[in-house]
Amino acid sequence: MNTANRPTDAAPLPMNIYDWYNGPYPARVRIALAEKGLLAKVDFVSINLWKGEHKAPEFLEINYSGTLPVLELKDGTRIAECTAITQYLDDLDGSPTLTGSTAVEKGLIHMMTKRAEIEFLDAVSMYFHHATPGLGSHVEIYQNREWGLHMRDKAVRGMRYFNEVLKSQPFVASPSFSMADITVISGMVFSALLGLAVPDDCQALREWYARMQQRPSLVAWAAMVEKGAPTS
Repeated sequence: MNTANRPTDAAPLPMNIYDWYNGPYPARVRIALAEKGLLAKVDFVSINLWKGEHKAPEFLEINYSGTLPVLELKDGTRIAECTAITQYLDDLDGSPTLTGSTAVEKGLIHMMTKRAEIEFLDAVSMYFHHATPGLGSHVEIYQNREWGLHMRDKAVRGMRYFNEVLKSQPFVASPSFSMADITVISGMVFSALLGLAVPDDCQALREWYARMQQRPSLVAWAAMVEKGAPTS
């Protein structure tokens, strides 16, 4: 049953999140959950990326795109895509802190979130899938190494762009922590997993990331990663 985008009148909690414990894209939603104080309200359903479970027919029935994470409400409504999930979570309490309260804040946060995806996080992902072994030959059925290396270079340019942004402001899109910051954080997480170094001249980006890692939400996410892969 395709329940994507179907409106629901059901109470929003509890809910399921289909994800993988240390995936860079799932990290975006786990950090958002921690920021909103909702981690205890969620059941995480593990979909093993390394085994290609996100591309299996059973999961494609859940999310046509074959990507993680996916939020599932108790009435069966499913919301995929990190930005959409974060917007939903942020609006639950009527006091959005991650996606903006005013029209200007919302516009800037969504703009910078998209830039963080296109210029950095997604570029790192393309490098991973095309110019490294990726998730293995059983998942990576098509690779273009030249394209992957091009996207690696684009990701480094993205780091330099956000370094310039962060030279003059404490957060990526607004005076406070937002969804855009979470997206850049996930780019940093993915880069670290691949050994893709932040350029030495990106001091503002490095200092910002060090500050972000001290936030309770990132501490909570790091503890979940440290716990390791689920056993069931």
